[in-house]
Amino acid sequence: MKEEFIYYLWENRLLSKDIQTVDGDAVYVVSVGTRNYDSGPDFLDARIRIGNTLWVGHVEIHVNASDWFRHGHQNDDAYKNVILHVVYCNDTERLAIPTVEIKGKFDEGIYKRYYSCLKSRQWIPCEKMIAGTQQFTWLSWLERIVVERLETEVKDIFSKLANNNFDWEETVYQRIMRYCGLKVNNAAFERLAMMLPLRILRKHLDNALQVEAMFFGCAGFLEQEFTESYPVLLQREFKILKSKFNLSVMPMAYWKFLRLRPPNFPTIRLAQMASIVCARDNLFSKLLVVSDLDALRNLFNVEVNTYWDTHFQFGRPSTEKKKKLGATAINVLIINAVIPAMFSYGIYHDNQELKDRSVGFLNVMEPEDNVVVRKFEELGVNVRNAQQTQALLHLYDNYCKKRNCLKCRVFSASKAID
Repeated sequence: MKEEFIYYLWENRLLSKDIQTVDGDAVYVVSVGTRNYDSGPDFLDARIRIGNTLWVGHVEIHVNASDWFRHGHQNDDAYKNVILHVVYCNDTERLAIPTVEIKGKFDEGIYKRYYSCLKSRQWIPCEKMIAGTQQFTWLSWLERIVVERLETEVKDIFSKLANNNFDWEETVYQRIMRYCGLKVNNAAFERLAMMLPLRILRKHLDNALQVEAMFFGCAGFLEQEFTESYPVLLQREFKILKSKFNLSVMPMAYWKFLRLRPPNFPTIRLAQMASIVCARDNLFSKLLVVSDLDALRNLFNVEVNTYWDTHFQFGRPSTEKKKKLGATAINVLIINAVIPAMFSYGIYHDNQELKDRSVGFLNVMEPEDNVVVRKFEELGVNVRNAQQTQALLHLYDNYCKKRNCLKCRVFSASKAID
């Protein structure tokens, strides 16, 4: 038995209706209280009728009643207002607080399913349950999960915002830069964004070559000898700008090219990012007023320096091809950078319309294609849009992998499935 399972039973009122204290007093739960995730009793401000008396206070939960003493609660003032001790096994008579022993007072089938999930070696613990989940339950759960994912992103964005003196444009620039990296180079792009602030780039927006020079120079790609005119010009410009702004240079070892398709090389992404910065000043302000998905995507549709039409890396000519951001890359930026930023801005300014619009964009975007989404589809989950794929990613990372089954509606909805 695990305490977490008893929390689940208590919070969801899954104990028998005829529970009594170990002294024989009838117990009626008016309110289970509020789950406490910090130190102190497990549920706060519960309302419990014991016998003929209504008590208001806290509830503490243990597997064994003796855990009260093993944890030292008898010496902790935080536990003085505990009105009920809920335990699986009452193995001591030393406790004066009313105690309820729940052994035999709940559906053992629920625990069997929970134990099965904990011990499962399948890709996700509930593989056998998921197909039996009603569509309405599943869709409503995914809608809640995607908001939970966005709320998690809000915390990160607010933290970055505070570090940036509440400059939204700078914060969103850093976020977009991070997701230019397609996981392999995310950390390198984010590091570059911190080294090369937007406020410096904006001083030279009238000169695209100088903006490009700062991107490639700070990234470390200009620390070599060139014979072609374009990189030589970049070197010359960066030498001046580096001195002017006291810019730092990243080691080339930060950048990864292996197993990337050439259009996703960091050199191409940097060229594209330089063009976005030059062509879309006050980008976040523009993003905030867009209500159409195509118009939103169009803000990332920019031309890069013609040098990159025939190159994927400096000094290595290739077949001529335009290097615009592809539809998939734009979707990655919108899903992971733009929409969380818009949602955060809506929370910051208490703007419900903006929050709804940001979630609405996810609802009309095509579903993402990745290993996690494909695995869920193999289990029979019908994935319709990016809102659901984002929810599935959050579900897998924060519930399935961590075996947080008791917090998942799939487990709760599977009571009739063995």
